[in-house]
Amino acid sequence: MSDISRDLAALRIPQEERGGRRAPVGLIVGILLSIAVVGGGAWFWTTQMQTVTVKVAPAAAKAGGPSAPGAVLNASGYVVARRRATVSSKVTGKVIDILIEEGQPVKAGQILAHLDDTQPKASLALAEAQLASARKAAAEDQARLAQAELTFARRQQLLKEGVVGKAELDEAKSNVDSLKARITHTTLQIDVAESQVNLQKTQLVDMVVRAPFSGVVISKDAQPGEMISPVSAGGGFTRTGIGTIVDMSSLEIEVDVNETYINRVTPGQKVEAILDAYQDFKIPSHVITTIPTADRQKSTVRVRIAFDALDPRILPDMAVKVSFLRDEPPAGQAPVQAVASVLVPKTAIRSEAGKSIVFVLREDRVERRAVSAGLTTGDQVEVLSGLNAGERVVVDGPAALKDGDKVKVQ
Repeated sequence: MSDISRDLAALRIPQEERGGRRAPVGLIVGILLSIAVVGGGAWFWTTQMQTVTVKVAPAAAKAGGPSAPGAVLNASGYVVARRRATVSSKVTGKVIDILIEEGQPVKAGQILAHLDDTQPKASLALAEAQLASARKAAAEDQARLAQAELTFARRQQLLKEGVVGKAELDEAKSNVDSLKARITHTTLQIDVAESQVNLQKTQLVDMVVRAPFSGVVISKDAQPGEMISPVSAGGGFTRTGIGTIVDMSSLEIEVDVNETYINRVTPGQKVEAILDAYQDFKIPSHVITTIPTADRQKSTVRVRIAFDALDPRILPDMAVKVSFLRDEPPAGQAPVQAVASVLVPKTAIRSEAGKSIVFVLREDRVERRAVSAGLTTGDQVEVLSGLNAGERVVVDGPAALKDGDKVKVQ
């Protein structure tokens, strides 16, 4: 039986060997530093890395004050003329004189210019001479036919008396038939010559340029001595028009409305228009129609607006701002007061569930807020309600930004 005491003594580790295997101090320090780094990284991730960097911009008060009372939508556009034409000639020719100047009123059918008609006049004279010649030839053939018919009648009588033979009678009849055919041909030649005369007269008339409708000349595009053509003849020396005429009675407004808000526009709806040139000149108008197509690049729908009454101050291509008005309130109900609108960058407006929202900066966090957006003009959007001038909104931030997120302004 083995000695247990001796076995236990064999398992004892000498003191000098235990001192050599003691854990180094550097290892312990490294472990502690690793724990500190991990803890610091966790703290940085939870506090700093979760802070979103955004760009903000202030909401600016719209120039010109509040919208028109009762406005449901604002837009801007231009005055256009439904009847506008650059008048040209029907044929290519050299301009002899021009009888119009910019700003001059003209009537329908009034002469605007003359083209060189030397060649058309010569062609007309030739056609008339050919017609006269054909008519004289036809008269000569008629006389010869009358003589041939008399000869045929005599030979018929002489044949009965036995004086001439059947051959002479056939010859006389042949002459009559030949002259009748010749007269038919000559008659057709007369018709052709008359058509030629009418054609040359038409070409001569085309040398005179007339106004297609009554209006005002807004541009004079050619000068005497220049060539003019109804189509581009190549090069830079041929004009395609004498001048441009506008029918001032056909002036109206065309505006592009964001398709998101086109449901606020109805035919016949009342509109208040203000020309940029005359800020105090409020023009009563109404919606004519909405063009039944959208612009996929701009996401807009074009609306035509008619003036209730025209004014000499209204000119084509003028910039104009319009306010689409809501229907009059029922009797006894107070009208809706106008509210001041603000402008924000287009990138500040976001869409969620079909509604427009913005994120407003509140110290170091953002607040989600629903707004009522109006007209988009360039890179600016009009906010009709839900936002005050001076408040800062997020214009560049992550798509996953949500209400209450902590942010850092760049």
